[in-house]
Amino acid sequence: MANLYTELKTPVTGTFKQPTGLFINNEFVEGVEKKTFEVINPTTEEVICSVSEATEQDVDLAVTAARTAFEGSWRHTTPQQRGIYLLKLAELCEKNIDLLAAVESLDNGKSITMAKGDVGAVVGCLRYYGGWADKIEGKTIDIAPDMFHYTRAEPLGVCGQIIPWNFPLLMLAWKVGPALATGNTIVLKTAEQTPLSGLVFAQLVKEAGFPAGVLNIISGFGRVAGAAISSHMNIDKVAFTGSTVVGRTIMKAAAASNLKKVTLELGGKSPNIIFNDADIEAAVSWVNFGIYYNHGQCCCAGSRVYVQDGVYDKFVAAFTKRAQENKVGDPFHEETFQGPQVSQLQYDRIMEYIKAGKDEGATLETGGERHGEKGYFIQPTIFTNVTPQMKIMKEEIFGPVVAIAKFSTEEEVIQLGNDSTYGLAAALHTKDLNTAIRVSNSLRAGTVWVNCYNMLHHQLPFGGYKESGIGRELGEAALANYTQNKSVAIRLGGPLF
Repeated sequence: MANLYTELKTPVTGTFKQPTGLFINNEFVEGVEKKTFEVINPTTEEVICSVSEATEQDVDLAVTAARTAFEGSWRHTTPQQRGIYLLKLAELCEKNIDLLAAVESLDNGKSITMAKGDVGAVVGCLRYYGGWADKIEGKTIDIAPDMFHYTRAEPLGVCGQIIPWNFPLLMLAWKVGPALATGNTIVLKTAEQTPLSGLVFAQLVKEAGFPAGVLNIISGFGRVAGAAISSHMNIDKVAFTGSTVVGRTIMKAAAASNLKKVTLELGGKSPNIIFNDADIEAAVSWVNFGIYYNHGQCCCAGSRVYVQDGVYDKFVAAFTKRAQENKVGDPFHEETFQGPQVSQLQYDRIMEYIKAGKDEGATLETGGERHGEKGYFIQPTIFTNVTPQMKIMKEEIFGPVVAIAKFSTEEEVIQLGNDSTYGLAAALHTKDLNTAIRVSNSLRAGTVWVNCYNMLHHQLPFGGYKESGIGRELGEAALANYTQNKSVAIRLGGPLF
């Protein structure tokens, strides 16, 4: 029997045992075909370890385990008990915050400070949905004196969930929290670039006491395991966070199979608007956080910055200076703000966009080059004098690259802000409440921040307009993604006529 653990070491945890198998039916197992793939450390470009690769057969096994649990033990678990399981899982995540954060930094490259923040948000999300578990209710509807009508919010069944590599643990929590609270079972595939923290999390699922088969976590590639989940005839719903291109593929597969329910949280090219009356010092700080947070690898990154002409020069000078102060380097150094990009592929993609910006005539204010000689590090990069048709202004870069343009009027910037196929987020900076409300209501985006950025919270729904997705995650709204309404009509006796 293969050894499904490997010893790893981080500056935070020292040596620990990293699970490397597929977590199916509460056990770590080898894949049926015994395939593995390497996980690369983006800081050093070296192999961390190898993990089991899920194929279609492994997805089948995981779905069978989830279906058996849904029809058996989980169906008979009370809502109160589901809440207790989620609260226990949150407690275990909080207890193991250093380990989870260290593993996240190791295979994703995000700074240890941000990784700890992510795990803290995981804890909050799981606790929030643990509290919801026994508060999901139907209604009684009074229609006629000789009839009794009521509705039930019932779970969908087996849910396939496919998460991205930019926030591995946080996206896992966003998916499993509402799905488990509403009584579903899960087959979740982690991103092939960042499978390690999900496998550590799986150990805590078992420790929390969840029945076997309720939550299955597999590692694998989108084109194989992800495709198998999307088209599986015994999966009732698929949830995906990632690119719009892949989201389209998943939607087609869901429609072509059993017409499973679909929710998608997809790409973004979010506008960040600075008006003449903004607090420039504060705006610079928030714009910096809005684009360089998580190395720019954030679906709602404020990558299109529009600055009103009265403060344009002042803002660009101050923002350029601020970006140059960001600490780029080893994610395990406490002062690091920006670690490496997640992979060679992502590094190359971003550098191609930087080249396109130069070739199309944008002004490079700072950055634009590799940082250091090892690891997938890119300097914080700012382009100015960017026109609407340039690639760096239109397309999602998913890296530490920002495009800045000048505007004159409110009407003009609303049009510019909405001039995108995406609509995930937006932000504006102003001291005028009327402007804040008027512009917020005019921007076609699922989230609008005023005088801040990236202020997400598990109580607030999050999702996109247009090609940024379907459905909402977080908040009470996410529960609708994992329930279906049943109407029951009972006649209280007597003949039909």
